[in-house]
Amino acid sequence: MKFKGAPALERIDPGFGNSIKLRQYADPCRNKLPYWHIHPEMEMVYVNGGSGKRHIGNQLSYYKNGDLLLIGANLPHYGFTDRLTGNKSETIVQMKEDFLGPHFFEIPEMAGVKKLMQRAKMGVAFHGKTKGKIGGKIEKLVKFDPYDRLLKILAILKELALSEEYTVLNVDGFSMEIEPRDSKRINKVYDFVRENFQRPISLDEIADTVSMTEPAFCRYFKKISGKTFTQFVNEYRLVHASKLLSERPDNITDICFECGFNNFSHFNKLFKAFTGKSPSQYRNELTTIVK
Repeated sequence: MKFKGAPALERIDPGFGNSIKLRQYADPCRNKLPYWHIHPEMEMVYVNGGSGKRHIGNQLSYYKNGDLLLIGANLPHYGFTDRLTGNKSETIVQMKEDFLGPHFFEIPEMAGVKKLMQRAKMGVAFHGKTKGKIGGKIEKLVKFDPYDRLLKILAILKELALSEEYTVLNVDGFSMEIEPRDSKRINKVYDFVRENFQRPISLDEIADTVSMTEPAFCRYFKKISGKTFTQFVNEYRLVHASKLLSERPDNITDICFECGFNNFSHFNKLFKAFTGKSPSQYRNELTTIVK
């Protein structure tokens, strides 16, 4: 699949004398990257507590009780926290894949880490004991000077490479070409969906929002995302539904309508196709899934 254009290019400056950018947000509102963006650095993210949505590459999903992610270079994604996430903190580590030189990860001792970095190109979410154990080490990176921080990051990468508690998020792979001129348009589309997914969104309305004809918009969106606009909106609604099913004891029918669906049987069918389970099965098995 080709994904053309969409993300805004984020420019990352590690600062003088550093090859690694480390940021930690105790206040989730301080992270100002809720938009669809991309950068040539790979990124390690630890969200301490809270729950929210992941939108990485072609994949929409939901996390609970925090998150630990490894995102490869040039893999577009949204930010993972905001004022509603409820997390304690968020720590982000960013570095170029060749930050230790063009051949460092080619040596035999780095074979496991190199495989990890290959998986990261599709986005990797870690769970189980790995999430808490490694997440705590990532949080403590701010306490070390640049040299010791580098050694700690290499040790973390080794542990992640050895862990079997992970999920690859874009199992079919993900490739793209950056067309920065398109970023404003696609961000406008995604922002509109986030703000209006709980009500019907017609194709002529969204096309008009980005000053396109309906047929031109349909071709454009399918080209850049690999799916129709209706598929994208329904997936966004389904991810939100999975969030509500895990957080609230509300009647499933009420959740269906709150997420923007106007037909309960259609919602059930889409939810099962998306998750492999009916909404009731998903809710009943959620505790096991999260663990």
